[in-house]
Amino acid sequence: MAFSPPLLALSLDERINQAVRPIGEWVSSVIFYSVPVGGTELPLIVAWLVLASLVCTVALGFVNLRGFGHALRIVRGDSPFSTPSSPGTITHFQALSTAVSGTVGIGNMSGVAVAVAAGGPGATFWMILAGLLGMSAKFVECTLGVKYRRVNPDGTVSGGPMHYLSRGLADLGLSGLGKAMAAVYALFLALGALGIGNMFQSNQAYAIAQTVTGGDASFLNGYAWAYGLVFAALGGAVIIGGIGNIARVTARLVPFMAGLYLIMALVVIGVHFSGLPAAIGAIVQGAFTPEGVAGGALGALIQGFRRATFSNEAGLGSSSIAHSAVRTDQPATEGYVAMLEPFIDTVVVCTLSALVIILTGAYHLEGLSGIAMTSAAFASVAPWLVWPLALAATLFAFSTLISWSYYGTKAAAYLLGDSRAVQLGYSVLFLIATVIGASLDLSDLIDLSDALIFAVCIPNVIGIYLLLPTARREMQRYRAAYAAQRRGRVAGD
Repeated sequence: MAFSPPLLALSLDERINQAVRPIGEWVSSVIFYSVPVGGTELPLIVAWLVLASLVCTVALGFVNLRGFGHALRIVRGDSPFSTPSSPGTITHFQALSTAVSGTVGIGNMSGVAVAVAAGGPGATFWMILAGLLGMSAKFVECTLGVKYRRVNPDGTVSGGPMHYLSRGLADLGLSGLGKAMAAVYALFLALGALGIGNMFQSNQAYAIAQTVTGGDASFLNGYAWAYGLVFAALGGAVIIGGIGNIARVTARLVPFMAGLYLIMALVVIGVHFSGLPAAIGAIVQGAFTPEGVAGGALGALIQGFRRATFSNEAGLGSSSIAHSAVRTDQPATEGYVAMLEPFIDTVVVCTLSALVIILTGAYHLEGLSGIAMTSAAFASVAPWLVWPLALAATLFAFSTLISWSYYGTKAAAYLLGDSRAVQLGYSVLFLIATVIGASLDLSDLIDLSDALIFAVCIPNVIGIYLLLPTARREMQRYRAAYAAQRRGRVAGD
């Protein structure tokens, strides 16, 4: 006869899990509802996000491909519409760095391993395709984010889906619907950020540090709370300063951590360079093979799309909160810049992780998954690579922490008022949760927060469809202004 242990006999983490589990299971079952397709499971939310990216790509005339070079020029500072006197507080590069720091995280290492193990090398092909399509959705989100942002009296900026849903839909005569959707979005984001944006990050950062320092024999054993406290203190030193401070830190941190990971991945690829043609062949062949791993080509497609959408967050709208703070007079300029985010996150970083795993054959290893599989792939070339890998993973976790603190703070401010007290209060709560997350096994809470984060794509994608014509007009207006400016420059010469 089964029985439940008395509540007082349970540990704190067990009590939290027991309380949250029924709620988390129900929310997750709704948000991540899957249907069987071709021998594998298709989460409908993945189809919802990929379809939105495809619609945006076609509606904007493949701006993800045609506008890529222009996006690079804007990031380099070649934009006559982004001057020190323009509204906003940060540069295009700082906005991109902040947004990339929120998407490039431990999932780029562990999640890719899961996708390749489940869908085979072919998942990489569909992951890249989904990343390219996601660039167009980011263009729409961040163009709208800047267009409908609110510049506060002190010069700070509040933007993102909460604002383009409420103000943008009001312009279409849908004020009531817009306000309701904005409130739902902000509520889910503020709550979800308290798990996936900090608890999960500090928990995984501690786990990685413990692993590389001896595992069960690590000197860190029993001091997860102390690790979490240090992690939170470092995060607090950045977070309390607001978006300006966050942008300055991420502008330095993102190039370093991405560069470190890039170098390590290229080392592994270089060692196995002779196998690169075969790996690329396996990726292409696996993407279209009727039979094979987890449903063959269809299984590879689903796993690739799932990893890409979960990684670059195209369709969630969260990164438009950071992009909205950019200094510019033309909303579409940041739309172009934002396209680089899925490219860096998915097409570059996730693809490098996939190649490392495929070339080393780590996805064939039994008993390994996630970050453990990625670590084994690097260690197979040189055992010492696990140390810089751990450093990169820790930096990924930290950068994600500080970016998501800003997203959650802005969501809370939208609901409770954009006052300093509300922002500070949420930041303190966020940091306390960071400490708790490092020392507890909050699996069910993380599942709940993950579901809440992805729930925001429901109102956001509806808003994207309704406001897509607005984003297209902004793109056309910017192109006309840019062409006129260039003609004037040539005439002046």
